[in-house]
Amino acid sequence: MRTLYQGEIFADYFQLYLRDEAHCELPNDYTEDSMARRLMVGPTGIIVHTVRNMDVTVCIEWHDQRPKPDLDSFHQVVDAGFNCPTGQLIVAGMTDDEATSPRLTVTPGPLGVRVSWSGLDTLSEDGLDGEDQYLLQLWPEAGPVALQVLKAWPATES
Repeated sequence: MRTLYQGEIFADYFQLYLRDEAHCELPNDYTEDSMARRLMVGPTGIIVHTVRNMDVTVCIEWHDQRPKPDLDSFHQVVDAGFNCPTGQLIVAGMTDDEATSPRLTVTPGPLGVRVSWSGLDTLSEDGLDGEDQYLLQLWPEAGPVALQVLKAWPATES
């Protein structure tokens, strides 16, 4: 495992994205389901929904293969996939200047991605402060990866 990015992203509109550098199209399926999953997936990128419209802590890791999920340490965990034909990713908030946004180098081609949310229960009453964190784990895949919610928050009763 290697860390590709560790820092803060301004999650304007409660969102941040990760996409192939040469493909600016982002998913736009704003449905109840996509909002509940907190993740929207397009052919060459993803949008992660955050719980705050502020700077949030983001860590992006590269793995040589799909990592084992850590369901106990996170409130929500979702697997998906997208294509990165250039091997260059941009990570940014919705209103960031992409010219100055971080670039991440990965293996070109289909990627698996796991997004794990923690600290979702730490928001202040006004929603401005919190200890929410967002872990994005990437790995090479042979082909498309179907979106799968491994753990949902808040947990629903059966």
